[in-house]
Amino acid sequence: MVLDEHQLIDIRRKLHQIPELALDEFQTHSYLKKVIATFPQNYLELKEFKELPTALLVHIQGSNPKRTIGYRADMDALPVTEENKLSYASKNKGVMHACGHDIHMTVALGILSYYASNQPKDNIVVFFQPAEESDSGGKKAYDLGLFQGKYAVDEFYGLHDNADLATGVIGTNAETLFAGTTEVNVIIQGKSGHAAFPHNANDAVIIAANFITQVQTIISRNIDPIKCGVITFGKIEAGTIRNVIAGTARLEGTIRGLTQDMIEFIRKRIVEIAKGLEISFNAKITVEYNQGGYYPVENDSKLSERFIKYMEQDDQVRFQITKPAMTGEDFGYLLNKIPGTMFWLGVSSPGSLHSVDFLPHEEAIMAGVRAFTRFLNYRMNLEED
Repeated sequence: MVLDEHQLIDIRRKLHQIPELALDEFQTHSYLKKVIATFPQNYLELKEFKELPTALLVHIQGSNPKRTIGYRADMDALPVTEENKLSYASKNKGVMHACGHDIHMTVALGILSYYASNQPKDNIVVFFQPAEESDSGGKKAYDLGLFQGKYAVDEFYGLHDNADLATGVIGTNAETLFAGTTEVNVIIQGKSGHAAFPHNANDAVIIAANFITQVQTIISRNIDPIKCGVITFGKIEAGTIRNVIAGTARLEGTIRGLTQDMIEFIRKRIVEIAKGLEISFNAKITVEYNQGGYYPVENDSKLSERFIKYMEQDDQVRFQITKPAMTGEDFGYLLNKIPGTMFWLGVSSPGSLHSVDFLPHEEAIMAGVRAFTRFLNYRMNLEED
């Protein structure tokens, strides 16, 4: 059975009603298995993992395989309370598919249903991935060894819906699609004291102010102006009362860059600045980083140029080259290990991604299924790697 547009929309709406947070996608997992069980099973093999219990891998046996092509769809939702007045609005209080992962999963099911009924030439592995929004589900899956044996993938593809692109438009580039992100925490240890006797204290607020000012020069003076990097400290905690000099301060921020090399350079400079301020202020400054799997989504140039060339030549596809976005996506970790391409699918939502009124146009689902299955059929008939 190849799912038609009406069935796909119905599936998407059912998924939309049962959003679940990272690593808690058990109801979603169960529903996906139920849908997949309705497909012809001649070429399918489904695999689950006790170490990552909400993940699903589906292997489709090719008729004359030269390679195994992976396709990833993320499953988790966000801690957002939906404000859309829909008959199929979220039933899970305070949780919503505000990033459109219900669209992602539905497109994957459409692709899967097509190849369950039309055996592909190459092997295909569809990966329903938990924990994209947090907890680095892609990294967890890779590090646990999920992509081994018959589930080893030679090239990986995945999409992300885009609220600002017209419904059904496919967009990507052959370089970086999403930035990488790293959490950074800075703990400053000075010495508290009376506000009237500053010479007897070591003001952590003053040190924090100097740190933030100097860190901003990394972007303005250490990075090539035509390249991109972002440092934002969005949270500062220091002090208890107006007439006591703060002895400690904590800063929390984020680093973003279009390449992993850029992120590593920014991290190195932050540490160097911290060490300099330790000497200048006779203080202790600790810098903590947490990147997890949120590497830059660096598209493989060869695979992506082929993907773009096909999409531009297919008169049934509306395609456009898109600029990099500074948002994060843990598919970047998988692309750091396995060559591949991530692309946008336009959904024309009046509300932005991650908003309470995100509302994608469902016509995009079938457009995404058709565009990608046509591309895969083209790709699988190429003799070249």
